[in-house]
Amino acid sequence: MSAPARPTPTGAGISDAARQADVNTGDPPRIWMVVGDRLGDNSQVENLVSGLGLPCERRYVRVEAPWVKGKPKVIPSLHHIDLETSDPLEPPWPDMVITVGRRLSMVALWIQQQSAGRTKLVLVGKPSGSHKPFSLIVISAEVQIAPRPNVMRISLPLLKIDRDRIDAAVGEWRERLAPLPRPLIGILVGGPTNPFVFNRGVCQRLLRIAWEVAETDGGTPYVTTSPRTPPRVVEALREGLPPEARFFEWRRGAEDNPYQALLGLADGFVVTGDSISMIVEVAKLRKPLAIFSLPYGLLHKVDRIRRVGARWLYQPDGAGMDGFRRVLRRAGGALGLLPRTRDFTAIHDLLFDRGLAVPAGSPLAEPRGEVPNDLEAVAERVRSLLDDPGRV
Repeated sequence: MSAPARPTPTGAGISDAARQADVNTGDPPRIWMVVGDRLGDNSQVENLVSGLGLPCERRYVRVEAPWVKGKPKVIPSLHHIDLETSDPLEPPWPDMVITVGRRLSMVALWIQQQSAGRTKLVLVGKPSGSHKPFSLIVISAEVQIAPRPNVMRISLPLLKIDRDRIDAAVGEWRERLAPLPRPLIGILVGGPTNPFVFNRGVCQRLLRIAWEVAETDGGTPYVTTSPRTPPRVVEALREGLPPEARFFEWRRGAEDNPYQALLGLADGFVVTGDSISMIVEVAKLRKPLAIFSLPYGLLHKVDRIRRVGARWLYQPDGAGMDGFRRVLRRAGGALGLLPRTRDFTAIHDLLFDRGLAVPAGSPLAEPRGEVPNDLEAVAERVRSLLDDPGRV
């Protein structure tokens, strides 16, 4: 089926018949999940959809190159989408769209506009624009936004563990990894993301951990990088690792990527604190986990105050000073000054507090606490939206 003609950013030019097409007149409700090229984001949407237990149609959209890293203004629009390589977005419009992220939320808003406002929107993660068009916004511990009736706070991101993929990788890699001295410790390296930086000190600390695994523990450090790892960090690690170490430099489409096999076979992990997806995957697999703290840049230290302040301001009621926080939230909302941000250390602290991780430098230990699982609660909330036709 050919892609629809490119609309204008606000949807002008769509025929009245298409704009007024029924959302859905059948049973069960029509649900679309709108996903893109970010696998971690897709995993959360797919996991939520699997928990719903309802039929859902997948709509893949490809973001145009300038906007993969660029941040378009959040409006109902497809101007940033490559419609030729994306799935068709045509009526009948769905009853609900489930999506994630800034760029895909714009597609969801556009779909809602074409349905004359009848399509309900569920967004996973921090909204980059107004919260008002969304029936439900699902945020995990690192996201700091004001509490509202349409905001549901959960503990960990809704990342899905693909056990079939891990098992397949284990079958392929078991013999290759078997000769390596144990413990086999996966050292998973992300990259700089606001407010964290990757400087020379980070490289030196990562190398120190690798040498300790090899020399003190008699084991094998297996270092893997990611798409965000800077080339200078890749080279510093490659050149400075002990002879016993194994090293994989991330490359798109590489067939020898050991990541999934390490998830199944490694005895423990050290993960840099910028990568929530890798941290949560290891925690959900109940593997020994150490979170490697990262430094802040000079200007980012000021930004850090903003993030910590937002985390304190949006604490759930019952954590002390509730009345004072509520006054500040009301005043900030009236003035349009309430911050929206992410504080990754909130995830770190949650895992430390629950006995699911330790700070890097501490001895790795078997996880003690239960891994939070909010999937059914979120799915129930979404189902309740579908059961209430008047609630948008």
